[in-house]
Amino acid sequence: MVLHEDGLPRCPWPGLDPLYVAYHDQEWGKPETDGRALFEKLILDGFQAGLSWITILRKREAFRRAFEGFDPAAIARFDGRRVHSLMQNGDIVRNRAKIEGAVLSARAWLEIEAAHGFSTYLWDFVDGAPIVNNPKRISDVPTQSPISMRLSKDLKAKGFKFCGPTIVYAFMQAVGMVNDHLADCHVRAKG
Repeated sequence: MVLHEDGLPRCPWPGLDPLYVAYHDQEWGKPETDGRALFEKLILDGFQAGLSWITILRKREAFRRAFEGFDPAAIARFDGRRVHSLMQNGDIVRNRAKIEGAVLSARAWLEIEAAHGFSTYLWDFVDGAPIVNNPKRISDVPTQSPISMRLSKDLKAKGFKFCGPTIVYAFMQAVGMVNDHLADCHVRAKG
């Protein structure tokens, strides 16, 4: 637990970086049910693989511009020329496999959205309610779970890329499908 200058105890992972602290306090772990917002977060978590989340957070607005506000229908139409253009954009992570994976994932999102609704599809994995853990220390927080393994496998089968069980668990934490704020964190106390 980290006690900040404002007197509030927080999970240690955002450190003292104001952008990271704001993300921790205002976004991370809050239940998200908007299908487009869920898509954005899953894609950004895929881009984060091998990097730190703060790197992606600092580039998030550039990603939003580059990826049409994470509109899955728009991204699904990206062609080779658009991928090439994105590879020239120094404001985002320029990884061809991840960019092409985002296009394939957008196409898979459209199919899931049409069949079930993407939000409903995801939240069904946790029976529609957040899993509330009670970690005392950061070492108590897992990096994956049986549910993240099942969801990862299902997403991959449906055509999503860069969605291994660890990425999916981080995504589940971020969108509030799992509450892993430490027991003494002020955000957890707010519910």
